[in-house]
Amino acid sequence: MAKIMAQSPIERNGLAALDQKLAMAKRYSHEGVVAGAKAAVVASIATAIPTLASVRMLPWARANLNPTAQALIISTVAGAAYFIVADKTVLASARRNSFNQGNISH
Repeated sequence: MAKIMAQSPIERNGLAALDQKLAMAKRYSHEGVVAGAKAAVVASIATAIPTLASVRMLPWARANLNPTAQALIISTVAGAAYFIVADKTVLASARRNSFNQGNISH
């Protein structure tokens, strides 16, 4: 039978630190998802209004931008906004945390 050995304090602290880092990473990624979703909604609205208005008012747009092209324009801007804002939010949170950890250890 295998003996269950008690973990040393170093191992326990290492696991606790790892769990804390994992929890913080999950929180940061959730913040990024929320911020990215908000940015995507705003970007969709900000892109949809001029795109749809131009198709109704400009002859060139009416002739060349079918509904698929309009949807592609709007969804591309929304997707780009989502990823840019989510990435910046996660990086800002990680940077803020790394500065805080540097102040605590010194």
